[in-house]
Amino acid sequence: MASANGRFPSPFEVPTPEGCEGWKELYPYYYVFSDDRREFEDNRFWFQDGMHHPEPLYPFDTITSESWWVALGQYNTRVFVVPPALGIDQRVLNGYLYITALPVANPNDIPARVGEFMERAGYYYQNWDRLYAQWVKKAEETIADLKAIKVPDLPEREDLETVVRQGRGITSAYDLLTAYNRAIENMHKIWHLHFEFLNLGYAAYLTFYGFCKQTFPDIPDQTVAKLVSGIDVILFRPDEELKRLAKAAVDLKVAGVFKKTIHPDKVIAEMGKSDAGKKWLAELEKSKDPWFYFSTGTGFYHLHRSWIDDMTVPCLAIRGYIEKIEKGETIARPMAEIRKERDRLAAEYTALLPTDEAKKAFQEQLGLARTVFPYVENHNFYVEHWHHTVFWNKMREFGRLLVKHGFFKEVDDMFYLHRFEVQQAIYDLIGAWGSGGEARGPKYWPPIVAKRKVLFEKLKKWAPPPALGEPPEVVTEPFTIMLWGITTDSIQTWLKPKEAGAKELKGFAGSPGVVEGPARVITSVEELVNVQPGEILVCPITTPSWAPIFNRIKATVTDIGGMMSHAAIVCREYGLPAVVGTGYGTKTFKNGQMLRVDGSTGVVTALN
Repeated sequence: MASANGRFPSPFEVPTPEGCEGWKELYPYYYVFSDDRREFEDNRFWFQDGMHHPEPLYPFDTITSESWWVALGQYNTRVFVVPPALGIDQRVLNGYLYITALPVANPNDIPARVGEFMERAGYYYQNWDRLYAQWVKKAEETIADLKAIKVPDLPEREDLETVVRQGRGITSAYDLLTAYNRAIENMHKIWHLHFEFLNLGYAAYLTFYGFCKQTFPDIPDQTVAKLVSGIDVILFRPDEELKRLAKAAVDLKVAGVFKKTIHPDKVIAEMGKSDAGKKWLAELEKSKDPWFYFSTGTGFYHLHRSWIDDMTVPCLAIRGYIEKIEKGETIARPMAEIRKERDRLAAEYTALLPTDEAKKAFQEQLGLARTVFPYVENHNFYVEHWHHTVFWNKMREFGRLLVKHGFFKEVDDMFYLHRFEVQQAIYDLIGAWGSGGEARGPKYWPPIVAKRKVLFEKLKKWAPPPALGEPPEVVTEPFTIMLWGITTDSIQTWLKPKEAGAKELKGFAGSPGVVEGPARVITSVEELVNVQPGEILVCPITTPSWAPIFNRIKATVTDIGGMMSHAAIVCREYGLPAVVGTGYGTKTFKNGQMLRVDGSTGVVTALN
C-alpha cells in the first residue's frame, strides 16, 4: 500500500490489472494520468472517491463525475471565490475515480478573496429564501425539459404533411441529433444548479462550526451537529410516503398482502383483486411521482435502478412498517425529542457567553446554519435521484433505438460507450439513413462492447488503493474532512498494514449512543432484503433510499464518510448511533458477528 518513505503509490507506478490492458481507451484523453502532466499529478495527494463512485466508472457514466468536476470547481473559483480553496481535480486509474482538492496556491491571495466571497456569497445568504425558491423552480423545469425530450425513430419516409406540405425544412435525423445533445446538455445544467447552493450550505455550517470551536474550545463535534439537527427536508419524504402507504394498507385491511409477498408484481396483482386493494393502489399512484424517483444507489451509475423502476425496496419497507404498526410501535422519526435536545443545547451554550453582543453573534451564526442546512440534503433528491432517474431512462430510449438498428445487442450496452462515442454512433446511424448507405456501427460496436464487458468484470475485482501520491502532513481542507471523512489520522491508518482479525475500528463519531447487536454486512443494494430487525448495518456508504431500513436497525457503521455524510445526518435524525469513515468495516466484520457501536466516541468493537 505505502512505500518506506510514507507515501502512497505513485499513480504512475500502479500496475494495470491482468487482462485490463487498454482500459484508458474507455475514457477521454484528459481524464487519465499522463506523462505530460506528471510533475503536477505525481506531487498531489489523490484519494479514491468511494463515497460517490465506489465502482469502476462505465464510460458513459462519467458524465456524472465530469459534470460535478466542472460545476463544483467553477463555483469555488469563478463565482463565489471561496477564500482558501479552488476546485477538486479528477483522474481515472484502472477504472476508478481519484480526486484531489486544490488549494489557493499563494496564501497571500486569501485576504483579497475573503472580500469577494463576502460580497458574492453574502448576497445569497441575505436573499436565501427568495433565491432558493427560484432554484427549486429551475430544478423542476430542468427535469420537466428532460422528460419532454422526444427520441424519434428514423422512418422510411418523412411525413408528407408536416415535412413537405408545411415546409418544415428539417427531418428526423436532425431531431435525433438534437434530442441527444439536449439530453447531455440537460445533465450539465442540473449539475450547474446542484452547486449553485451546495458549497454555500457547507460553508455556512463550517463557519458556524469554526465559530463554536473558537468560542467553546471543548465543544464536541457532535454537539455542533446537534445544534442544526431536527431538520425537515424533502429527502425524507419518500420514506414518509412509504409509512403513509403502510398505514393505508392497515386501515384498508389489505396489509395481509405484504405478509404473503413483497414481490412488486405479485403485490400489485393481489391488490387488484379487491376494491380495498384498488383503493390502496390509487394511494400508491399518488406517491410515485415524484417520490419514487429515488435511486437505490448514489444516482451516479446507470445500473442502480430507482423505486419507480423496481419497487422491491419500497415493498420490503412497507412490510416492515406494517409489522411495527400492528405491534403498536411508532414509525415516526423522533423529531420532537431531537428538536427539544437541539433547543436545550442552544440555550445552554448561549447562556455561557459573557455579553449580549456575543450571544447575538452566536444566534446569528446558528440561525444562518439552520436556514441553509436543509439544502445540503434537499438538493440530493432533485439532482441525484429525481433528475438522474429520468436521465438514465431517457438514455435507454436512445439505447433501444440503437439496438433496433443493430448497433447493440442489449439496451444497456450503450453505457459501455463514452457519451462522445454515442454521439458518433448516432451520427453514423443518421448518415446511413440519410444517404441510403450502410452504417458501420452494427459491425464495429458489438465486438468492442463484448470486450469491454469482460474488462469491466476484471476491473471490479481489482482493489483500488485508498490514496495515491504524497499525503499531506495535516489535512486541513474542510470539505475533505466533513464530507469524505478523510483526516490526518485516517491517512495514517491507511498507511499502516491492515491487521488481520482486528477487534476494534475507529472512525468519526457520526451520531451518539451505544448499542450492541449482530452485524449485517451489506455491499450491494440487492442485499438489503436480508436486513433483520435489531441488526447493526455495516456498509461502504448509505444512500438516501435506504432510509426505510433505519427503522429496522440498531446502528450504522460505514467505511466512508464524515460528519456531513448522509449516513451521519440520517442517523442523527433517526436517533440511531453511527460510526462513519472506519475505512475497513466491511472487510473487518462478518455477518452475525456481535458488535458494540459507540457513536459518541467513534469506536466499533467486535465482541466475539
